[in-house]
Amino acid sequence: MSFPVGSVAVSNALIFGSYSNALLYIRGTECKDWKTPPQKHQVFLAGCFSGVVQVYFTAPVDLIKVRMQNQTQSFKRQAKPDNKHIQYRGSVHCAMSIFKEEGVTGLYRGSTALVLRDVPTVGLYFLTYEILCKWMASDGKIPDTWTILFAGGCAGTVGWAAANPMDVIKSRLQMDGMQGVQYRGIVDCICKSIKQESFCVLLKGLTANSIRAFPVNAVTFLSYEKLLETFG
Repeated sequence: MSFPVGSVAVSNALIFGSYSNALLYIRGTECKDWKTPPQKHQVFLAGCFSGVVQVYFTAPVDLIKVRMQNQTQSFKRQAKPDNKHIQYRGSVHCAMSIFKEEGVTGLYRGSTALVLRDVPTVGLYFLTYEILCKWMASDGKIPDTWTILFAGGCAGTVGWAAANPMDVIKSRLQMDGMQGVQYRGIVDCICKSIKQESFCVLLKGLTANSIRAFPVNAVTFLSYEKLLETFG
């Protein structure tokens, strides 16, 4: 987890920074104004744009995270590590190994599925937040802390619920190539996964993702709004 944890600040900066600037550009304004909220399609388009921007940074990071999490043996815990079973000694070694074996394109394995996961769901993510804030706050007033926390948490849960099916496919494509290639692409991965495990395979991890998403995104949106208020 060291690699994704170390890069989470950059990832969030890209998502929220590109969203804020895209929304201001679409609306033709210079700052956020709760009295004149953006239209729903403007929020969704700005969110989709931010989803595209952050994929270019997060794709390699996410790939390394998935590969390391699926390596069941620890290199450090073994007195005499068996290199036949331990493929990666750490995040940096994982990145270097993938680059050496597959080049830059290897680091972006599964990125198409990541785009299909993040572009619409990030748009839905911000749209859910804005709609709930507008609904809960009265007469264009700035939402209070509890409103932001609730709206942010719900946005995170809705976003992950929508993203989960493609997240399963994305993870399988990222693991493909570690011990041989078995999928020819996204469609082939979807078909084989459903054939082997039924449609329920697309819901794997949904409960854990939803439980994690609410508190994480509640705090994320609160931090975002307070920073905008402080520096805006």
